[in-house]
Amino acid sequence: MRTVRIVALVGAALLAIATAAGTSAASSPKRDPRAIEVQVLAINDFHGNLAPPSGSSGVVNGTPAGGAEYLATHLRNLRAQAAAKKQYTTTVAAGDLIGASPLLSAAFHDEPTIEAMNKMGLEVASVGNHEFDEGWRELLRMQKGGCLPDGDGANNQNSCPDPKAKFRGAKFQYLSANVFNEKSGRTIFPSYEIEKFGSTRVAFIGMTLEDTPNIVTKAGVEGLDFTDEVETANALVRGLKRKGVESIVVLLHEGGFPVDASQFNACPGISGPIVDIASHLDPEIDAIVTGHTHQGYNCTLNDPAGKPRLVTSASSFGRLTTEVTLTIDKRSRDVVRTKSSATNRIVTRDVPKAADLTALVDKYTTYVAPIQNKVIGATSGTISRTNDDSLESPLGNLIADSQKADPSAVTDGKVPEIAFMNPGGIRADLLAAADGSITYGAAFTVQPFNNYVVSMDLTGAQLATLLEQQWSGRNGGAPGNWKVLQVSGITYTWNKDAPEGSKVVAGSVQVNGAALDPARTYRVVVNSFLSDGGDGFAVLAEGTNKFFGGLDIDSLATYLAAHNPYTPGPTDRIDLP
Repeated sequence: MRTVRIVALVGAALLAIATAAGTSAASSPKRDPRAIEVQVLAINDFHGNLAPPSGSSGVVNGTPAGGAEYLATHLRNLRAQAAAKKQYTTTVAAGDLIGASPLLSAAFHDEPTIEAMNKMGLEVASVGNHEFDEGWRELLRMQKGGCLPDGDGANNQNSCPDPKAKFRGAKFQYLSANVFNEKSGRTIFPSYEIEKFGSTRVAFIGMTLEDTPNIVTKAGVEGLDFTDEVETANALVRGLKRKGVESIVVLLHEGGFPVDASQFNACPGISGPIVDIASHLDPEIDAIVTGHTHQGYNCTLNDPAGKPRLVTSASSFGRLTTEVTLTIDKRSRDVVRTKSSATNRIVTRDVPKAADLTALVDKYTTYVAPIQNKVIGATSGTISRTNDDSLESPLGNLIADSQKADPSAVTDGKVPEIAFMNPGGIRADLLAAADGSITYGAAFTVQPFNNYVVSMDLTGAQLATLLEQQWSGRNGGAPGNWKVLQVSGITYTWNKDAPEGSKVVAGSVQVNGAALDPARTYRVVVNSFLSDGGDGFAVLAEGTNKFFGGLDIDSLATYLAAHNPYTPGPTDRIDLP
């Protein structure tokens, strides 16, 4: 599947903007008349951060960064500079534009973020795992438009809040080369888009990480098949070559981890999936724009032929944008890698805000205020998600307690005895206002996924397996892979130095003060993501007598209201010897 977009040379209007900004075509260096230059502006992992992100999530090396109003200005300024250099330009994204979003976007099913991307001039985007947070059919609505009959704010969400303006969907094209509908055998979105720059064509292949089914709620991807990134891309290359396309860029929602995150225009000691993927993607692919790991990096990694190839990532939350300059030989129609380059640029907040984005943010800020400002409890100061040495946190304990106590998870008189919460689902500290009040907006920032709480039966033997899965299988290896669940109703001791499969200290596991009985059946509650075996906890998918309760955010809100004011207790549920 493909689409073709014709891109004209950046025109006089943008050139005028460039001149006003102090850049002129006359000052540009001489260009090779045998080549054209294409500016590719790239972002990834925006996650609905329309307002400038706060705290450590809103800085890059100490510089305040991000916010849709500033991102739009930076993108427009960069395009104006391209106009001054008589370059072509296009804007792309490598996934997770939506999902795990702040309430300003999530309360409206991320419609505001799609509208913002339309205004910013985004043209193509690969699909990330979080695009599936509300299911793949909802993602199709993000592309095509339309409103949900969600009851005008029911469950603290409201599709199309302006009765005079319907949601029209994305003007940009989502791409998903390796995501297939199992029934039709076709991709849910086009595999690639070919953009025409003068007489030269560039193909952008959109790729979702193959591991998506393991890290999103099962219902969101049911009926879909995710294929290997490398095999899928390489197969498409052969077809593109037959069509005469020589310049190819992959937009890949998978990435890596440099050892020094501050060096965002390098890739020091980079590790992670991108290293292996880059070493196997067809040498005909000229650049790889990545995402998913929320890291900023920019360098070359060798392709299978041993030749350097650009690999980039623009961090997350709109704090960086990558400017790639592709030099393309007019005769061969192929990218000249030695003359192409990339630069990650901080989206600083020292530029004027884009007025049209300000209007959009202000509109939805007004709509969200009644939801966001509702007080649901109180505490003193911040309830932290920072782990102690045993990898237990005060906020993790609170969330686990709230789910264990949630009456919506009780069925046939079976009250959950134990709760588990995945650490990756705790997205921020729980911040109280100056007067100690906790708002729904603050709670939603902590748990933005709208998972359901699910109670189930597990044997003591299965619980023992579950605990060991925190450090084995997909969660095995280096400490950075470990996923220690936050718990309620169960205590244990584990040894960091013990081998995989034997880290829990024998005889240390207790359930509400009694030793774990391998033969006994326990009632356990988790969120729906974990219930499906997410994050490598496969044994949870084996649970029986499953019962779906309410939303996890409602569990937290109800618990805080019932324990008002809330005082965090000690982190004494998980121990080290």
